[in-house]
Amino acid sequence: MDDVAVFMAVYHGGGFRTAAKTLGLAPSTVSEKISALERSLGVPLFIRTTRSVTPTDAGRMMADRMAPLLGEMRTILNDVASAQRDVRGLLKLNVTGAVMVDILPPLLTQFLARHPLLKVEIMVDDRLVEATAEGCDAGIRYGEHLAQDCIAVPIGPRKQRLALAAAPVYLAARGQPTHPDALAEHDCLRLRYSSGALIPWAFSCNGETVNVSTTGRLTMGVNGAAAAIELAKQGMGIIATFENWLQPAFTSGELAPVLASWWSEFEGPWLYFPSRFMSTPLRAFVDFLREVQGNDAPDLPARESP
Repeated sequence: MDDVAVFMAVYHGGGFRTAAKTLGLAPSTVSEKISALERSLGVPLFIRTTRSVTPTDAGRMMADRMAPLLGEMRTILNDVASAQRDVRGLLKLNVTGAVMVDILPPLLTQFLARHPLLKVEIMVDDRLVEATAEGCDAGIRYGEHLAQDCIAVPIGPRKQRLALAAAPVYLAARGQPTHPDALAEHDCLRLRYSSGALIPWAFSCNGETVNVSTTGRLTMGVNGAAAAIELAKQGMGIIATFENWLQPAFTSGELAPVLASWWSEFEGPWLYFPSRFMSTPLRAFVDFLREVQGNDAPDLPARESP
């Protein structure tokens, strides 16, 4: 099982060095364990070159089937560790970076204070991955990206908005746009998902929806959203991002709303997981979320993705 755990680390990490760093082992030890596992199985699990480590078909099949088994093992171990009165063990979450700004951190502070023997590990990942396949107990995603056939529990605000903003100095020099089509004539700060796709700029007002296709004067990865907001404060252009991220700058006057009547509304984030992976730490977290949000309803099935 130790060799299988090493195999999964190499598979998810995409190489021996990344897996070695994750596991706290020497790269040579990781390579030896994979070679030993391949010899015992009689099939190669990875194709190795000087530049990459790529799983074979056998390696992919093994990873796909091992992920849920390892999840079951982690659930059993957590349940055994939590068999006493106090909840203990490890809760591992795969979350989108959007919830790490002002939604999840305060919740974790309260949750960990309530369960001092519990540990939490957060994987921040903006790719649309299956949380349990990545070795996590649960994931946090927005409604349109929920996994199929899972249980979903609301976390954070139920409604959020994509807001446009710019520094007063920028608007004084370039003028306030009166329609989303006019954004093509402005300096725009765009954010890009880890997948490489631009975060859509779609705005609606009085039944009219406009998709803005401008590439922007400056584009950066979504993990750099805080830096992009700072650049907007300095007058670099117009930015569109979560309204709650921009609210402190609106309050301070560093940023001013742009096209506020066009801001689009969308559902807030959800915690999701397959019901059979309901470990004791995860159950404790779900119960905590329901308590702080005043939601006593049973687990909600995830809606079909559009």
